[in-house]
Amino acid sequence: MTDTSADLVILGGGSGGYAAAFRAAELGLSVILVEKDKLGGTCLHRGCIPTKALLHAAEVADSARDGEQFGVKTILEGVDIAGVNKYKDSIIARLHKGLQGLAKAHKVTLVEGTGTFVGGTTVEVEGTRYTGKNVILATGSYSRTLPGLDLGGRVIASEQALSLDYIPKKVVVLGGGVIGVEFASVWASFGAEVTIVEALPRLVPNEDEFASKQLERAFRRRKIGFKTGVRFTGAKQDENGVSVSLESGETLDADLLLVAVGRGPNSAGHGYEEAGVSIERGFVLTDERLRTNLPNVYAVGDIVPGLQLAHRGFQQGIFVAEEIAGQQPRVIDEAGIPRVTYSHPEVASVGLTEAAAKEKYGSEVTTFTYDLGGNGKSQILKTSGGVKLVKAPAGPVVGVHLVGDRVGELIGEAQLIYNWEAFPEDVAPLIHAHPTQTEALGEAHLALAGKPLHVHS
Repeated sequence: MTDTSADLVILGGGSGGYAAAFRAAELGLSVILVEKDKLGGTCLHRGCIPTKALLHAAEVADSARDGEQFGVKTILEGVDIAGVNKYKDSIIARLHKGLQGLAKAHKVTLVEGTGTFVGGTTVEVEGTRYTGKNVILATGSYSRTLPGLDLGGRVIASEQALSLDYIPKKVVVLGGGVIGVEFASVWASFGAEVTIVEALPRLVPNEDEFASKQLERAFRRRKIGFKTGVRFTGAKQDENGVSVSLESGETLDADLLLVAVGRGPNSAGHGYEEAGVSIERGFVLTDERLRTNLPNVYAVGDIVPGLQLAHRGFQQGIFVAEEIAGQQPRVIDEAGIPRVTYSHPEVASVGLTEAAAKEKYGSEVTTFTYDLGGNGKSQILKTSGGVKLVKAPAGPVVGVHLVGDRVGELIGEAQLIYNWEAFPEDVAPLIHAHPTQTEALGEAHLALAGKPLHVHS
């Protein structure tokens, strides 16, 4: 018989929920973890992992198509989408099995079913109540759509896009943020004609303007169409396709319309408001220590206002577990959370954009941009882009912005630079292996420290 009381009850087994469960168990707490679907949540099963598997398959397709530029005679005969999906699903299954093993090893009690927070520190699942000394709400997010635009048929969200058994010939992507540009990148590599529609003035509008311009330039070279600063007004579909209307009066015809306008907090239907949890626009409000307005009730992940990133939820889960265990962990700096868009080319950043830095520090903010044209490894990879640093007046580097293939792998050092409040003079003496793309970070800091090396004036 399952014990219905524990030190900690967690509602939601995604990145934030399971991280909290495992860390709390390591600290000696008894844990009950409630999940209505599969351990690992959206990120593992319908988000980060499957999307990046598709992006890697797309990279392989591009390499086969373009092999001759490297002196390798290859041809792309086509993309076997069934084979791609098999590859994707095998990765998910292996990681899911690993998570299940870790839950068992940590002696976390898994409860399968839809949970409802009924107040106090109690969660009810199919008539059984589970009470903890503390509760963590971690129910994640869902794919949003626009008013009057219903998902179904040829109008799909990212979840449906991940399970397609064919490659569309022509796609309109509604939304030029992370999800939109990643799927646009995949489909273009697979041979589809893609057009992105973004209401704001530029692609990846939450990134520094430098990154947007670099990505747009690369997408033009790849013949990925995009229309920025234009609003969607409607869509009609039939058995032959979907017709997308824009505020400009233009109509776009396609096989599919991917709605990628962001994700909403999955807070409705879980009893939060009825139990008295403070909610705003669907988000669960917390203080900087992730405490809700109710005693001993915390929230983590996509239901908390801020960046909707798996690794943010993961770190928040660890933070709350340590908080409950009395370890007084350091408050998470939201700006210090690394951000990566895994398109071709990639966009990665941490810290403040130039605009945000000027708003905080004034006009005396210093910036420097290093072009990847001067980086040997980037030239070997035949990628372009750059590294932009943003520095506070007489202060540390407060923003690092990267564009180029594989630059997501550089964000580890970049987030250390930001989070340790490093000055350019602190980073400049560090040795970066040659030839690597990490040298681009080193070169940028050398230049900002006043001793440029491979930089044209």
